[in-house]
Amino acid sequence: MKKLICVFVSLLMLFGICGISAFAEGTGASAKVYVTIADGDGKLVLTQEEITVTDRNDDGILTIDEALFATHEAKYEGGAAVGYGSAYTEYGLSLTKFWGDISGSFGYYVNNKSSLSLADEVKDGDYITAFIYTDTTAYSDKYSFFDKNTLTVTADEEITLTLSAAGYDASYNPITVPVKDATITVNGEATEYNTDENGKVTMKLSKAGTYVISATSTTDTLVPPVLTVSVKGKTPVISTPESGTIETITPETSATDTINNEEMKSPKTGDNSNTDFYIMLLAVSAMGIVFSTSTLKRKTNEK
Repeated sequence: MKKLICVFVSLLMLFGICGISAFAEGTGASAKVYVTIADGDGKLVLTQEEITVTDRNDDGILTIDEALFATHEAKYEGGAAVGYGSAYTEYGLSLTKFWGDISGSFGYYVNNKSSLSLADEVKDGDYITAFIYTDTTAYSDKYSFFDKNTLTVTADEEITLTLSAAGYDASYNPITVPVKDATITVNGEATEYNTDENGKVTMKLSKAGTYVISATSTTDTLVPPVLTVSVKGKTPVISTPESGTIETITPETSATDTINNEEMKSPKTGDNSNTDFYIMLLAVSAMGIVFSTSTLKRKTNEK
């Protein structure tokens, strides 16, 4: 009976350890996402900040709510307790406070696609953009985005981009439309580059560094798009002033040097010491052949 009790207790301890291990694995879920935030003035306050999302409720799913909570904890002064709030409403899990704003006029997209609620799942490498509407009456703010999130180029290399905006068709199905006549900005400063009727623009960046590319419009209220560009410097080229080609410099070689080099590589023609050596070697070889032949004949005769 004691043995049975010991076995039973051992099994309980084993299952308990396994259960604790499984629980620990479940609570360890995390992911790195990249968060962009625009405030109520339409200004970027975060641009593709890397945020580590953790599973706060231990349900094994990482959500937009948890990502935005983690963003406020890491980047908002005072943390999520001051700047962030969410609650379940008739529309599902919704924002009640965002970046300190309590207007309720918020939007958020994951990988440039509209989400149903804060409970939507996110995964490692996702790009999340959340914003406060600047137009709190007609909600005319257009979510806009480039066809690239990040880019690495060389200085003065041409960059071709397409700027689009999220919209709806006559049946309220989500669509994307080109944003034309938008002015491209670099680190918040307007440039001479503008999108064409298809939302395309070709531009260059001349100096090495990291730049935030965005856009503004005089006809549309844009949620500012974000593209991070890393520009590498050009590889230096050494050239001659006259020809502009790479110059290969080799040391001058005199006739005397050539002769001396040749003397080191091979013996002079008619070198008597080498000739005598070869004659002696041939003589020794011939004597060996004669000796071998005579010995062979003698053995044959004895037989």
